[in-house]
Amino acid sequence: MATRRGFIGGATGISTAALLGSAATPSAADTGAAASEAAAAVTQTQARESLFAVNAGMRANYATLKAELIKHLAPVVVVQNDAKGGRFTLVTKDGQESANPVSQTFELAKSIAHVPLGIFSVIASYLADKIPNLPNANRIDAHDLVMVAFNDETSTAWIEPLRAYAAKLTTARGNLAAANLPATLTASCAAVIDGGLKFVNASIAAKHFDMKSFEDFSGSVYPAIRTNMEHASQAQIKGVQDIMKTWRAKVGEAAWADLYCVVLSQWTTSVLNQNTIILKDCMNAAKVSTHLIDLPGLEPPADPVFTALDNLARIVQDNIAAELVFPKDTTVADALKGQQDLLSDEILKQLGSNTVTTLSAPTYNTVATAAGVCPVPH
Repeated sequence: MATRRGFIGGATGISTAALLGSAATPSAADTGAAASEAAAAVTQTQARESLFAVNAGMRANYATLKAELIKHLAPVVVVQNDAKGGRFTLVTKDGQESANPVSQTFELAKSIAHVPLGIFSVIASYLADKIPNLPNANRIDAHDLVMVAFNDETSTAWIEPLRAYAAKLTTARGNLAAANLPATLTASCAAVIDGGLKFVNASIAAKHFDMKSFEDFSGSVYPAIRTNMEHASQAQIKGVQDIMKTWRAKVGEAAWADLYCVVLSQWTTSVLNQNTIILKDCMNAAKVSTHLIDLPGLEPPADPVFTALDNLARIVQDNIAAELVFPKDTTVADALKGQQDLLSDEILKQLGSNTVTTLSAPTYNTVATAAGVCPVPH
């Protein structure tokens, strides 16, 4: 026996209304009139809200897909840049594991190399807002200087915080030999600390400093800072390459070929980021341009791994959406897949420009030195 649903659903060419004994299908004129009445009853605000609701629905659907996609992202290496050389996390279908693979030499060398910046941070706001005749005077923005030098240059309020920082330098200098660093690094650290203490003591005694005296100090310790940078770089290269080699063996060649690497950094270090440079040579060379992703931010996120995966999910689903939503316009599809806003071309066109002005993509030296060659075979 046919059910009511089956009978109605199976009937073709007959309106449901007619089957149920309702009036005949309304004419086009009647339909238009009804639509006009309905439209008249809707305010402009209500109408626009209904249009906004369409995009809200899209965003909800998009967020749902992204939340589910996060669970399927693998393999991924997430790098949170930090003072220790980076916190690395490998994400696979079996879970996550994290490590700080860079030796302490990295952090120790950078710690002492930062002495001039530590001193500058104390005295900067008391600098006079007039640029002296320095070799690099034309590179100093006068307005930037005025904003940084916001304190009274005649004040001596900088003396106590500078003396406190000098106490840390003095302690470090006394303990330097016991730190058991390489001889060349020990010598360069000593030179930087001694130079810093000399500047501090002279400034406190005179109750005065200026940009010229500070530049004389920072310039004098620069060769030693370069030595510290060399040691820090060597430690970072080795640590990153070693962990990537270990994880590649664990993941397997087939999966590693599709590896995504997401590097979280601050804007000031997001171009030619130190870890990005090293990771490049440890990945599938054919996919580096699309699978090595720098995510510059303002401050380190509370949950860096989730932040990286959340952004990666957006990138991955946009890669597929771009080709399916815009199959007839590869230029717009590329915009959705990349960092370009979809409206950018149209805005440039309306503003009278047909070209996009962008920063050059970072390039890397692919001819690595012996110290910089990734041990992982490609």
